[in-house]
Amino acid sequence: MSHLKLGVIGNCQIAALLDETGDMVWCCMPQLDGDPVFCRLLRSDDHADRPGFFRIDLIDFSHSEQEYLSNTAILRTTLYDTHGNGVELTDFAPRYGYLGRTFKPVMLLRRLKPIGRPRLRVQLRPATGYGAAACKTTHGSNHIRYVGEDQVMRLTTDLSLTHVLEETPFVLDQSLHMVLGPDESIPESAGDTFYNHYRGTRDYWQTWSRGLSIPYEWQQAVIRAAISLKLCTFEDTGAVIAAITTSVPEAANSGRNWDYRFCWLRDSYFVVQALNRLGATGTMESYLRYILNVVAEAGEEELKPLYGIRGHSNTDERIVESLDGYRGMGPVRIGNQAYEQVQHDVYGAAVLAATQYFVDSRLINPGGEEEFRRLEALGQWAEKKFDQPDAGLWEYRGRQRVHTFSSMMCWAACDRLAKIATHLELADRAEHWRGSADHIHSVILTEAWDEEQQAFTESFGRPEMDASLLTMHDLGFLPADDPRFVSTVERIGETLKQGKHLFRYRAADDFGEPENAFNICTFWYIDALAAIGRREEARALFENMLASRNPLGLLSEDIDPETNELWGNFPQTYSMAGVINVAVRLSKSWDEAL
Repeated sequence: MSHLKLGVIGNCQIAALLDETGDMVWCCMPQLDGDPVFCRLLRSDDHADRPGFFRIDLIDFSHSEQEYLSNTAILRTTLYDTHGNGVELTDFAPRYGYLGRTFKPVMLLRRLKPIGRPRLRVQLRPATGYGAAACKTTHGSNHIRYVGEDQVMRLTTDLSLTHVLEETPFVLDQSLHMVLGPDESIPESAGDTFYNHYRGTRDYWQTWSRGLSIPYEWQQAVIRAAISLKLCTFEDTGAVIAAITTSVPEAANSGRNWDYRFCWLRDSYFVVQALNRLGATGTMESYLRYILNVVAEAGEEELKPLYGIRGHSNTDERIVESLDGYRGMGPVRIGNQAYEQVQHDVYGAAVLAATQYFVDSRLINPGGEEEFRRLEALGQWAEKKFDQPDAGLWEYRGRQRVHTFSSMMCWAACDRLAKIATHLELADRAEHWRGSADHIHSVILTEAWDEEQQAFTESFGRPEMDASLLTMHDLGFLPADDPRFVSTVERIGETLKQGKHLFRYRAADDFGEPENAFNICTFWYIDALAAIGRREEARALFENMLASRNPLGLLSEDIDPETNELWGNFPQTYSMAGVINVAVRLSKSWDEAL
């Protein structure tokens, strides 16, 4: 398995990752944060044959090709042998409109189409208990049941069950089909089931993609990023997870292995911004509803930095001993202890995202005074906490400071509340929140400014630089032509840029000095360069980021600035939103191009 040369398929209920030979190496069921029935992604090569994968093993394999069906989440992988034969694999999870609702079952479909007369074996070995054991099997005349600790799956197929159960090689001389889903009988043939779901799913994604408001340049990159972003959505609640995986390390043997199958509030603004720029209002509206439900549940309590896909804040962290980690680089973690941290930027993140709910006329049920009053509780926390120490957006586990980005996001909470109140014609509340925002703004300008470096720094009274301050103009804290912002961008470039990529920070943290660049920070830097007039430099860096994607156009969280090898959880929502936001900013207009 090549390193993060992965494709993603899914339907906003489940998602699966496939490597470049079509092996399914990661898939959680029955939802995005569930037990991974396929988990070979987090095994070392020494343990690659342990349960947790779905492989088509072509005898005398030579090479493979892989691509998405245009503007869809349907993946095609073609395997070739040394004799000129091959097999074309088509993989997807069904998603389309049916009986007035979206049909998105816990189901994966695979077609094996012969090229010549290939000889192959099917190896379907789902796992249970985070890879601790193989599922037990029983079978009928046309199906196999896989029984795990908490769920039962059924494979319906027109393949020989003996060939599947015993993994015996056979000659493929016609198209065969595999439907892995709930333990329910299917009234039609496996082939008919495949083609019916295939047509509906193909038409759904191509129609959805056609409705996107894409820029003139980099169209395919933006469409792939948008589809990938949607595949990180748990539609039932509207949550958008940070990534589909857990514990892919930020750098080799770094121990920076985290579970990202949760919804971080700080990501919400950038995700909503990306979806809004593309006109993906349905996904955006569902996400806004999720955020507002989280705010309502919190009431007068402080917000947590992250929440589960069902909206719960408790995401207790533990280490799984049954998986040895990506390329053997453990530990593998379930849950994320960051939910216990104090991170004051969450108030701004939630209000920033929710602002769209009040001002976007495209939304069916825009926010009113009742929803605004609920958001005011967040503003009250922002007023109290803007100058208090916290763990910061990078979630330092060993120290707390008054982080400038957190303070700036507290300002953003009050600033947007003032604007929402003005929009709702609540003059007294608008005046109150404008006063609070102005006060926080003045404190940050004084306390976060480093006169010697001529730059805003990571935290009050400290000299370290932080890439998050590149968002100052985008958040509206300072205009892009403000000399203080321009000099901050320049200083961040001098200290955090390595080659063509940007680090979050350089100072040592709980795990030592950072080794790899952080992809969203490079996108922030590109965006800031464009804003201050260095547009050609920004375009060159953006082209390099696009070239850094994997062969299917996807990005993880981190990248080695020397080798361009991708690291970190995958695909990373932040990174894909970065592709969209920067492409929209930098692209020529349609009028300019035509």
